[in-house]
Amino acid sequence: MARGQSRSNNQLVIPQAAQALEQLKYEVAQELGIEIPADGYYGFMATRDTGAIGGHMVRRMVQIAEQQLSGNRL
Repeated sequence: MARGQSRSNNQLVIPQAAQALEQLKYEVAQELGIEIPADGYYGFMATRDTGAIGGHMVRRMVQIAEQQLSGNRL
């Protein structure tokens, strides 16, 4: 699938967050040493790699939410 396309029916609560999530994905992948295909097609990537990116994204988002809830800004 091309970049930005998804089979998911999930809709973002805040549509403007799409760009921030895309940026986070690339940051996490870089930290893990995983190269995201330039054409946006993930079909040739290992499931382990895509899962690691998603898992680390969730960890980071939970950390950000916890900091915001505690009153500490990043």
